[in-house]
Amino acid sequence: MAAEKPAPAKVLYCGVCGLPAEYCEFGPDFERCKPWLRAHAPGVYPDELVASSSGGDDKDVGKVGERLQGVSISTADGSTSAGGASASSKTEEVKRLPGGKLKKKDKQEVIIEKIVRNKRKCVTVVKGLDLFGVKLSDASKKLGKKFATGASVVKGPTEKEQIDVQGDISYDVVDFITATWPDVPESAVYFIEDGRKVAAA
Repeated sequence: MAAEKPAPAKVLYCGVCGLPAEYCEFGPDFERCKPWLRAHAPGVYPDELVASSSGGDDKDVGKVGERLQGVSISTADGSTSAGGASASSKTEEVKRLPGGKLKKKDKQEVIIEKIVRNKRKCVTVVKGLDLFGVKLSDASKKLGKKFATGASVVKGPTEKEQIDVQGDISYDVVDFITATWPDVPESAVYFIEDGRKVAAA
């Protein structure tokens, strides 16, 4: 015996715009559809939304807005927050990623890495100066001038900006950074050597 075919769904189409009744608000003229919706589809929209537009359309919209303000939204940790101003007034210190994971704040540290290209050209990469309030464009100019080489601000593989300096200046750059920007302590400067992070101090 063959399985029974499901009954087709019955869709109520608007007599004015021709769209399904629940999509009239997205149609070309919702105001013209309201009388038809009140008469033929009373349960599709809230009464305040399809009320007559003669005198007090703003009040109806206000009522719907008040009802929406009272709706609470539950977050991933189970707490609820009321919609509207109260949710936006609380600024979270830690950003939430999709799936409820917490985004960690970046540690304040400067990482210096030497990259060898084509077996002979060296590029020294300086990451993390911006975490100490240093403007990277100014820092790249100072580094280029001090070491008489090319220096530029580029986006790294993690989409964060870093300074690429031509040549191997990895050990000389630490003294220059700590002398030029006193906010950067030497204890916060690290080297990447053989894939490991080593303190410069």
